[in-house]
Amino acid sequence: MKTSPRAVIIGAGLGGLATALRLAVRGWQVDIVERGGQPGGKMNRWQSEGFTFDTGPSLITMPEVFGELFQLAGTDITDHVELRRLDPVARYVYPSGLDFEYGGPLPALQREFDRCFPGEWSGFLDMMALGGRLFELSRQTFFAQAPGEPPSPRMLGALRSVPVKYGWGGYHATVRRFLRHPALIQFFDRFPTYVGSSPYLVPATLLAIPYLEYGHGAWHVSGGLYNLVAALAALLKARGARLHLFAEAQQIHISSRKVTAVELTDGRRLDADVAVFNGDASHLPLLAKDAGLPAPTGQRSLSGFVLLLGLRRKLAEQHHHTVYFSSNYRREFDELFGANGCQPQFPTDPTVYVNAPSRSDHALAPSAGETLFVMANAPSLGVRWDDEMTDVARRRVLARLATGGLELAPEDIVVERAWTPAEFEKAYSMPGGAIYGQASHGWRGAFLRPANRERRVGGLYRVGGSSHPGGGTPTVLLSARIVDRLISRYERP
Repeated sequence: MKTSPRAVIIGAGLGGLATALRLAVRGWQVDIVERGGQPGGKMNRWQSEGFTFDTGPSLITMPEVFGELFQLAGTDITDHVELRRLDPVARYVYPSGLDFEYGGPLPALQREFDRCFPGEWSGFLDMMALGGRLFELSRQTFFAQAPGEPPSPRMLGALRSVPVKYGWGGYHATVRRFLRHPALIQFFDRFPTYVGSSPYLVPATLLAIPYLEYGHGAWHVSGGLYNLVAALAALLKARGARLHLFAEAQQIHISSRKVTAVELTDGRRLDADVAVFNGDASHLPLLAKDAGLPAPTGQRSLSGFVLLLGLRRKLAEQHHHTVYFSSNYRREFDELFGANGCQPQFPTDPTVYVNAPSRSDHALAPSAGETLFVMANAPSLGVRWDDEMTDVARRRVLARLATGGLELAPEDIVVERAWTPAEFEKAYSMPGGAIYGQASHGWRGAFLRPANRERRVGGLYRVGGSSHPGGGTPTVLLSARIVDRLISRYERP
């Protein structure tokens, strides 16, 4: 009697869970090994004294990609989680005192542009049209299949309509071709940070990101984004997949250039026809010791400095998402990446993002309180994160918030937890705490990420934000879809 093929997923992040579910639906025996105490990877949860925090992503885009995964498992996403579209998406506060709300229907957004950035509306529409063409091109090519695979007729057709004008330059320079107001340029320069990169070093194709956020919306999951992870874990259990927590992979065994098993640090050996690595791509050569895999060589992406704050009082004027911009964006990124004579360092004046989900989801905080996720970009190299550095970063972050009108007194804070790049590195095995693996700098960094299928070893795959096609929750799910298709094409166990 023929047995079902066996897959071992190393890492229970979003990409690992999605790949596991796709394989389980197709009849594979699936084991998921996770070194931590709960699934989710960076998409995780922390709770204390009645406050609930998402510790990673704070919104999702392209909810249809999530919906497709649930449909594949024979269910509807709305039977498991409630999605709420955020309109406006966020409020942006500048040192000049300018206050800008972004999102919502086009007529309302045009009125906001006319108030804040007179004369810029047509340039915005033209730039978003370019972003839409770049997104559609990416959807049919880059997001659809693994690099190096034979192009499909659909891909070849899409490539014939490449937007040559402005589409292949630098991101920041292209934004400046469409827009003039410095504050509006700074606003659009923020989007490459969604993939841990500098707006001054990435290609213009990343204009697909602001188009994606506005066109497909920004969505909150009631009860927190971790409810998506919990729902996927439940579907996996129902399909017979086994989740091993506090279980760390030590070695991927290979015989005749083919995966045969995954050995754990506790001595257990899980037989495998396929191993899917859901972690920082730089660690795979260490696990597949005899395969001779090269380590990624690109510049590391940004990390982050995070404060999880539970407040004893309500912030009636606070939006669900607010960004407090620094006074000198160029200098901030020079400090983050050690460019133009600056040493890599936590910015002297950081831009700070505040997610206050309890403003629209009251279950996430006690009735009189507020849940805040506060984050500033941080370098992944060059800073020693001891207690003194953590205190320096904390003071700079709170100073930027106070300048923007959000003053938090010590007596306001009931719960506080800090996450530094050192904590990210330790918790998720990411060198330097680089959240997205390599940065999307230049064409090579943006488009030549570690491949999903390892050609040197049969049955060895990569999934997740540090591999193709890159970081971000919907992109990670697309990575899982690509891996599933590759496995169905190449594996004949």
